[in-house]
Amino acid sequence: MSLFGGLVSITGISFLMFIIFIIVAAGYALGHISIKGVSLGTAGVFVMALIVGAIFFKAGETPDVLQTVIYSTTFSKSFLKIIENLGLMLFVTSVGFIAGPNFFSSLKKNFKSYALLSLIIIILGGLTALVCIKVFGCGTAMAVGILSGALTSTPAFSSAKDTLSSVYGESSSFITDYVAQNGGDAAEVSKNVISQFEDIVTVGHGIAYLFGVVGVVLFVQIIPKILKADVVEERKKISAIDTGAAKENTRKLVNMDSFGLCAFGLALVVGILVGGIKIPLGASTFSLGTTGGCLLSSLVIAHFGHFGPMNMRPEKRVLEVFREFGLMCFLIGAGIPGGASFVQYFHASYFFYGALMTLIPMIVGFIVASKVMKLPLFNNLGGITGGMTSTPALGTLISVAGTDDVANAYAAAYPIALIAVVLVSQFLITIFPDGLNVVGL
Repeated sequence: MSLFGGLVSITGISFLMFIIFIIVAAGYALGHISIKGVSLGTAGVFVMALIVGAIFFKAGETPDVLQTVIYSTTFSKSFLKIIENLGLMLFVTSVGFIAGPNFFSSLKKNFKSYALLSLIIIILGGLTALVCIKVFGCGTAMAVGILSGALTSTPAFSSAKDTLSSVYGESSSFITDYVAQNGGDAAEVSKNVISQFEDIVTVGHGIAYLFGVVGVVLFVQIIPKILKADVVEERKKISAIDTGAAKENTRKLVNMDSFGLCAFGLALVVGILVGGIKIPLGASTFSLGTTGGCLLSSLVIAHFGHFGPMNMRPEKRVLEVFREFGLMCFLIGAGIPGGASFVQYFHASYFFYGALMTLIPMIVGFIVASKVMKLPLFNNLGGITGGMTSTPALGTLISVAGTDDVANAYAAAYPIALIAVVLVSQFLITIFPDGLNVVGL
C-alpha cells in the first residue's frame, strides 16, 4: 500500500499487521457500544474481523491462500492461523491458571451437574443436526460442519474431516461400488470424494460460526437482564458454592521471573504435548488438541502451585492481560478468513440450521440447569459457555459477573463437551453418510 505519492509505503507483513490493528481499534470501539446495557464487548473484534474479511479478502483458488481485493497483496492463510492458535493457547492457559487453585475442590461438589449439562447441550445439538438431515434434507457433511460451527468446536470440525477418510476410503462400499460401475482408480476416486466432502464440512463450519460466537456472547448478557438478576448477590452465590479454599503454600518459593512467564511457558509446552496424544476411537482417533491440553495442564499446575521450590503461579495481572490479548488474537485469526468464506458460500437455510443448533441446546440447557439442577445463575451460564465450548462467551461472562470464579464452571463443563461433540460428529457421519451424488458422482 502506497500513500501520498509513495511517501508512505506499507507492504508485506507490515501491511497485514496494519490491517489487524485497524480491526483491534475499530472492534473494541464497536464492542463498547451498548444498547440497553447489552454490548458485544471483545466479540466486537470478531464482528469487525468478519467485516474486513468479507469486504477486503476473498477465498483464493487454493484453500491455503487469501488474496486482498485491494492492493493485490497475497498473504498466507497460515499466518492468520498462527494468530488464531496463539490467541487460543494464551486464553485457555490463562483461564486454567486463574481457575486452577479452586478448580478441583469445586469439581468434587458439582461435577455431575456440569457433566450432565454438557451432555444435554451436545446431545441436543446432535439431535437438531439429525432433524436438519432427515426432515429438512440437509446433507450430513454440511450438517456436521454446521454443528461444529454452531458450537464453535474446532476439535469437532477436525474430527469430522478425519472421519470422512474412513467412511469414503478406497476400500469402502461407496468407492468400490462406484468403481465397479464406472471404472477408474479407487484411490483417486476416494481422494477426490473425501476432498469435496471436506470442503462441504468447511463451508458449513464457516457459515454457522458467526452466530455460534455472537449468539452465546449476547445470551450471557441478555439472560441476567431478562431475569433482573442482582449481580452482586449472584456473585456471592457462585463464590459460596463453587469456590473451595485454595491451599496456601507456606514454603518460600523461587520466582524464575517477576511476571511468572517461565511457569506460563512450561504450562504451554506440557499442554501442547498432552493435547497431541492420540487415543484410538473407533474408525478415528481422539485427542484433547492444543486447547484441551493447555487448559488441562494449566489447571493441574495451578492446583499444585509449585514444582519443588519453583513457583508455578504467574501474577494474576499478567494472566488477565494474556486472557484478553489471547481472546482478541483468536477472534481476529478466526474472523478474517471466516468473513471471506461467509460471503462466498452463504446460504440462508444453512445459516438458519446453524442458529437452531446454537439456540436449542443453549436455551434448553439453561432451563434444565436452572429448574432441575438448581444451579445459581452464574454457575449456570459458566456451564453453558463450557458446554457450548464458547471461548469468547466466557470472556464476556467474566466481565458481566465481575468475577473469575465463573471460569470454574466453564472448565468443569468444557472437557465433557469436547469429548461428546467429537463423538456426536463422528457418529452422524458414520451412521448417516451422504451418497456420492452429493458431490456429483
